[in-house]
Amino acid sequence: MTMATLDSKKSSLSSNTLPLVALVGNPNTGKSTLFNRLTGLRQHIANYPGVTVEKKSGLLRIGHQDLDLLDLPGCYNLTAVSRDERVVMDVLGGRHGLRRPDLLVFVVDASNLKRNLLLASQCAELGIPAIMALNQCDAAKRNGIHIDTVLLAKQFGIPVVETVATRGRGVDDLKSAIVNALCNPSFLPRIQWPECIAKGCQVLQTGVKDLGGDGVTQAEALRVLFDNDSVFTCGISDKICLKKMVDAAHQDIRGLGLSPGSAEAVLHYRHLESLLDGVVTTSGSVARSHESIDAILLHRVWGTLIFFVVMYVVFQSLYSWAGPLMDLIDTVTGMAQGFLSPLLENMPVLQSLICGGIISGVGGVLIFLPQILILFFFISLLEDTGYMARAAFLVDKLFSWCGLNGRSFVPLLSSYACAIPGVMAARTLSDPKARLTTILMAPFMSCSARLPVYILLIGTFIEPRYGAFAAGWALFAMHFIGLALALPLAWLLNTFFLKIKPQPFILEMPDYRVPTLRNIFHRMWERGREFVLRAGTVILAFSIIIWCLLYFPRNPSVAEKVRADFSAPSASALSNNALEHRIESAYIEQSYLGRFGKAVQPVFEPAGFDWKITVGVLSSFPAREVIIATMGIIYNLGADVDEGSEDLRTILQNEKWTSGPRVGQPVYTLPVVIGIMVFFALCMQCGATVAIIARELDWRWATFSFFGMTTLAWISAVVIYQIGKLF
Repeated sequence: MTMATLDSKKSSLSSNTLPLVALVGNPNTGKSTLFNRLTGLRQHIANYPGVTVEKKSGLLRIGHQDLDLLDLPGCYNLTAVSRDERVVMDVLGGRHGLRRPDLLVFVVDASNLKRNLLLASQCAELGIPAIMALNQCDAAKRNGIHIDTVLLAKQFGIPVVETVATRGRGVDDLKSAIVNALCNPSFLPRIQWPECIAKGCQVLQTGVKDLGGDGVTQAEALRVLFDNDSVFTCGISDKICLKKMVDAAHQDIRGLGLSPGSAEAVLHYRHLESLLDGVVTTSGSVARSHESIDAILLHRVWGTLIFFVVMYVVFQSLYSWAGPLMDLIDTVTGMAQGFLSPLLENMPVLQSLICGGIISGVGGVLIFLPQILILFFFISLLEDTGYMARAAFLVDKLFSWCGLNGRSFVPLLSSYACAIPGVMAARTLSDPKARLTTILMAPFMSCSARLPVYILLIGTFIEPRYGAFAAGWALFAMHFIGLALALPLAWLLNTFFLKIKPQPFILEMPDYRVPTLRNIFHRMWERGREFVLRAGTVILAFSIIIWCLLYFPRNPSVAEKVRADFSAPSASALSNNALEHRIESAYIEQSYLGRFGKAVQPVFEPAGFDWKITVGVLSSFPAREVIIATMGIIYNLGADVDEGSEDLRTILQNEKWTSGPRVGQPVYTLPVVIGIMVFFALCMQCGATVAIIARELDWRWATFSFFGMTTLAWISAVVIYQIGKLF
């Protein structure tokens, strides 16, 4: 078959449209790995229009011809329960403006052929040309499973190609099969439905049309018949009449001795048994290689201990491995600022915009990248080895009471390093409501950006007075308080708002496999690129906005007044750097953000915050640790101070109220200090997290999360301060 034939096929579709090929298959069949092999880096990730289900598409280049390749979400059948499964049905049916594929490539696990082919048997009703990629053939042979691919192709009437996606074996043969199938399409054999089901479909098709609804095909009628969630998707208003037709068909199905809920699967499996007769043979006993390992890894005691060790390694690596890389990015950012700042000295506004706004913003984006890459390295590693499913099983009971399940653990755990990769890791959750709840709870985990605030305040006010033991417990409490509140809040959200019905936590235990570095690094590249290009642009925008609010208005009279206040004889005792720091502090006080801080300070006064603390809280919105640099500027120490600065600690210990009824009293009392730490522990003071929640959900949920957490943090700080005053 020549490529010229494919050219004529392509021109018959549209002069501007490439043939669309869709990969379809169950989870854990190696479908995404095969997609990566076929497309390389010629792919992009987006969301389907109107939903948060990930859309992964790429360019498949075969010779001189290009094809659009779509990696559909993994699903076990077309009974649309999850949002992923609904998207698969919408794409295959060409609904909601989505383009119907020209060819389906069924990626099946050779070790579980019959179960994998249920989805293919259902898709046969759609009448789309198809081929089969028999993946993981090497694992099947090791387990004593032998498949006659020639007979399999003959029985199913479509081409069958053996592949091992992790090693790239069979990929070229699959490309050739795709080209041939587009030119000479072949179709899966359709099941012969019992008379009552065929009649029920005809009645539904006619009834929907008579009721003024959208015309439905036989495949769609079957979905209405077998999928209760699809009953009201036919575009008709008389839903009661439609339901009566469905109930009548269900009564006929019961007459066959079958349950309407299981009839489809039972009949499809009977159909598959006849097609697979003689196709699959086993030599001796089929080994379940993972059973002996599972006896240890899923053990109530040993499995739990191993799990916590694995999670500790992941958790610790996010700190220790990412730390040097983050310091390097911070150093490079500082070098760029130091290089450009003297060159722009005669243009102070442009100097501040580029050095303090743009370069700081870019650095603020890239600083999160090491943690994201390391997190997805471990997630990919655990998924590829098959351990992730075991980990989810072990911790399921810890989360089930509040509406979450075992898959929520890794996103919440990783949020202790940074909420951004934690929110992104929630994509592994198939249930949309559980994913929503997990994303909303992730910012409650005390990320590493909060740590400088804890260290500064604990080291300044708690350790000197109460000792290292109390300081250690205070640091632990700050990390625990978010989780202690997140789980009850998840229960409230699920019980009174989302109202998630209790569902059994069912997951497939995949075989253990040796991970491939190519696949792992490819996923790291995808997630890192997506973060930089999508969330990064929003973070950069936030950074520039905050810079503007801290910089303007830049009235020269502010600097003149500071210089006048420290004229002779005081000026002789004041260094040039100290004078510049005081001028910068005065500018911040007179900036839009400084004025806003003073205006809203009465709101924070019940928590014991003065205007300087309030400005620090507000300025830390782009990143929580920014409060340290902001307080350094406000207290005339410069922006290069850190949480270990003895000068900053001394100033905080001696800071007094200069106005109001508490004039002369210390600002930082113990209730105020604890209130500040709790506020930071519970408040989403990070623009990057808001941006990524908006990216994963939408801006409504991001806004709700921000204001909800801010309100909770404010109430907690006020309660702590007001109660603390009594003692």
